[in-house]
Amino acid sequence: MTEFLGPLELVGDRWVIGDPKRQGGMCLVLTEQGLEHHANGVAEPLEVVPWSRVMELGIRTTYRAWMATRGGSVLTFVSQSNAIDMGRDACSVHALVRHPYDDWVARYSHHQRAYTGAHVYLVEQLIGAVSQAKQLHRLGDPRWLGAVVEQVAPLPHRRSSVRAIREIIEATRV
Repeated sequence: MTEFLGPLELVGDRWVIGDPKRQGGMCLVLTEQGLEHHANGVAEPLEVVPWSRVMELGIRTTYRAWMATRGGSVLTFVSQSNAIDMGRDACSVHALVRHPYDDWVARYSHHQRAYTGAHVYLVEQLIGAVSQAKQLHRLGDPRWLGAVVEQVAPLPHRRSSVRAIREIIEATRV
């Protein structure tokens, strides 16, 4: 079984976005009830956003941990390029939530390992496709998400993978 796709990782029996072990870091736990934003080392979540409030969900991520630092922001400014996602918000999950309607953003810590270009692309496409299919609550089902990640992880970094991801999600609809 595939245990990670970029920043999305199976930890115990739950899927987590970000490194839950990094000292002083943050992560998001995908639970049956919703998104739990955790500060590592703190027992209680900083915030819980129920799936019923989440209308759209997206993820930003970098290839390497240093790219999500202030230095990454400076490099983006100096190069005057937005071709690669860098800076302090480069490792974040963003959502459009309702009641009240608002933009919600939560940062997470990059793992020590580098993420492959394919995994960065695929995790962004996977979260986007689940959001577009209005199946966000399925992200809280570890068995469903594990089965989907298993199929998505080996896909190539190509535009055709977007269609394949949509087909995988459609085939697993209940």
